[in-house]
Amino acid sequence: MMRPLTNGPRPTTKDSLSRLDTEVIVCTRCPRLVEYRAEVARVKRRAYREWEYWGKPVPGFGDPKARVLVLGLAPGAHGSNRTGRPFTGDASGNFMYPILYETGFANQPSATDRDDGLELRDLYITAAVRCAPPDNKPLPSELANCAPYLDREIEILSRVRVVVALGRIGFEAYLNYLKRKGLIARKKAYVFQHGAHYTMPDGKILLASFHPSNQNTQTGKLTKPMFTEIFRQAGRLARSRTAKSAKLVQGRKENPKNAEKAVNSRRGR
Repeated sequence: MMRPLTNGPRPTTKDSLSRLDTEVIVCTRCPRLVEYRAEVARVKRRAYREWEYWGKPVPGFGDPKARVLVLGLAPGAHGSNRTGRPFTGDASGNFMYPILYETGFANQPSATDRDDGLELRDLYITAAVRCAPPDNKPLPSELANCAPYLDREIEILSRVRVVVALGRIGFEAYLNYLKRKGLIARKKAYVFQHGAHYTMPDGKILLASFHPSNQNTQTGKLTKPMFTEIFRQAGRLARSRTAKSAKLVQGRKENPKNAEKAVNSRRGR
């Protein structure tokens, strides 16, 4: 008997993410951002004169098997653009990582550089835009240029059950992804407000949070208890969605006739 030809073993999630990261790091699609990130890396902030800035697009970071995806805005000019890792080396990360540690998503509360030993558990961090934008304001065209990377990343992270959108731009970026996939037709029904969560047509949960920017944390718009509850809720929702999926699969295994009836029903038989 002839065996079907194969092209070798399927790539793992980690392998697929590594290939994507390699493409992201060398991206030059947005001339304004290429110029800005390089200028920041050349001039540097006085406090970081001795640093060799990353000065390139910043890839995602975290657990390839994550059930929780954190979707932020863009790298900080002297944070991620300096260190090469999301939310590392700036005030936003200093606010967020201790909370991720407290809620069980990180192995340590600090994030200083790519070699600091930080590991994330069941959580992956990415951004709508991969390069630091001037004034933290990416242009619509720059968001569009980065969208294919986000689309591929989300598809690779197949275990994700909950998406935590940090800020309105992160929230809109995920809704735009769903529109591109044909899962939603309009965004009007999904209103951004801190703590709001929506069950999307594909079964995933979209959970909205204020961004942990200095502007929000220093003014009290986003407090530590508020942000801690976001990640506690994300964990609860991820476990709940996983349990429901497992029950559904188990039910189909125990009674395959039910699954067949459901298929026939959809076919109009």
